[in-house]
Amino acid sequence: MAVCSEMVGPSHVFIILGASGDLAKKKIIPTIWWLYRDGLLPKEIHFVGYARSNLTVAQLKERALPFMKVNQGDHTKLAEFFAKLSYVQGSYDQDDGFKKLDATIRQLPKGNEANRVYYLALPPTVFTTVTEKIHDHCMNHKGWNRIIIEKPFGRDFDSSSLLSNHLSKLFQEEQLYRIDHYLGKEMVQNLLVLRFANRVFGPLWNRDNIASVLITFKEPFGTAGRGGYFDEFGIIRDVMQNHLFQVLCLTAMEKPATKDAKDIRDEKVKVLKCIPELTLDNVVLGQYVGDKDGEGDATLGYLDDNTVPSGSVTPTFAVARFNICNERWDGVPFILKCGKALNERKAEIRVQFRDVPGNIFTDGIVKRNELVIRVQPNEAVYCKMMTKSPGMGVEPVETEMDLTYKTRYKDVKMPDAYERLILDVFTGSQLNFVRSDELSEAWRIFTPVLHKIESEKVKPIPYVYGTRGPPQADEFVRKSGFVYSSTYKWVNPSL
Repeated sequence: MAVCSEMVGPSHVFIILGASGDLAKKKIIPTIWWLYRDGLLPKEIHFVGYARSNLTVAQLKERALPFMKVNQGDHTKLAEFFAKLSYVQGSYDQDDGFKKLDATIRQLPKGNEANRVYYLALPPTVFTTVTEKIHDHCMNHKGWNRIIIEKPFGRDFDSSSLLSNHLSKLFQEEQLYRIDHYLGKEMVQNLLVLRFANRVFGPLWNRDNIASVLITFKEPFGTAGRGGYFDEFGIIRDVMQNHLFQVLCLTAMEKPATKDAKDIRDEKVKVLKCIPELTLDNVVLGQYVGDKDGEGDATLGYLDDNTVPSGSVTPTFAVARFNICNERWDGVPFILKCGKALNERKAEIRVQFRDVPGNIFTDGIVKRNELVIRVQPNEAVYCKMMTKSPGMGVEPVETEMDLTYKTRYKDVKMPDAYERLILDVFTGSQLNFVRSDELSEAWRIFTPVLHKIESEKVKPIPYVYGTRGPPQADEFVRKSGFVYSSTYKWVNPSL
């Protein structure tokens, strides 16, 4: 893959604000290294780190190197990469630091004409101040400016609106890239192609044929040391309101006029406008407790983390049911489930079709068809269907039509989600980023129930570390319209 024509320019500078933090060392520096190593970034590019810590480039390298996956033979390229990295120490709320940052960029080759990407790898508490300083001191040059902002984009409707209004006074929407890394995942991006490039799904993709849609995100580990941070947000804000709702929109939206960012994001907003506010009777909340028979971290519950406030009722698990009140989907439950310290690592979209009418086979033997899109791990698309059991009989048995990426595309390197998204910023594509009106509609849906949970201190149901979550959640999913078939489970053919 060659450097895109959209990235051709006199020079580019990628600035990491918060360069001393975990996100920078574990994700951002490794990602720009992979892009640089593979020749996907502009040839004339430099990198600048900015943070409060007193660090050198050598120290930044030492911190990031364990996460950079450097191969044998990469060391010359690696030396080139770090030779292009500078570091500026400065405060996030003082003018002098940002003036120094701007001066450092201008001193780089063609720095005064360079296009600039600012990545805010920072806590949300400093977004307002930092964006003001960038606007006031770092934008008076010939090239373009683009700002990447990490979630959370506020805590509720009001705080998100405040942030959006603040940013709109400083930057154009075309300059803002609100990053949700789930939109960079291979199988999430594949939703557009599966839905709109295959005739077979079009006539079926509606309330007449689909019984329910289940979108799941499961992690097998707890908060382990970051519980204090997690406790400020909880699982609904951390995963459901952003990652899973983006997947819901792509699953449910109408076909856009084109595949341009504006048209696709317009259709996503239309879906959100059709969803009523979430209410507490459409939610089940859980919080994990230690497994007394487990080992290591599994023996510890959420409240055993000393960074978590004593007696916290912050949920680490949630399942919620949504209705999309439009002609295509009204009455079809969209069930979103996410949690920590569960029995496996998995993210998937499971579209379950209605029962076959007029069944002629033995009662109960014919199961519902399902289209399953596995986001992680082991990306796959498979369709659960009935076929004749081998042998003399004619009774149906469940099987699958399977596209497992590792089997079908053996020699293809799957890019990391951050690689795709950062490359999109350089090319100016906002297709896989969140627009301000998307944010506003999503927070409209979630804010009332979040405020109710917090004001009434709704107690989550305990579930044991390493299980499926609260048993009440499975019952809720069943009552919502999803039928779990225990007669068959997909087996990854690469294992």
